[in-house]
Amino acid sequence: MAKTTKKQEVSYAEAMAEVEQILARFNTQQMDVDTLASEVKRATELIAQCKERLLRAEREVAEVLGTEEGSR
Repeated sequence: MAKTTKKQEVSYAEAMAEVEQILARFNTQQMDVDTLASEVKRATELIAQCKERLLRAEREVAEVLGTEEGSR
């Protein structure tokens, strides 16, 4: 697992790739019980970052579309 702290944000694609790696280790039972909690915590942090980025993008698109419709 990459050593990245919560405060370090990664790109959406990087975050999703890391979540997928964590899930793959979990699903193939390659995750050590000693690191399970930290892996789950990291995945939760990454998912929260992705969710926030999606919500932000949705708001920005809505603003752009609202602005365009207002100018018609």
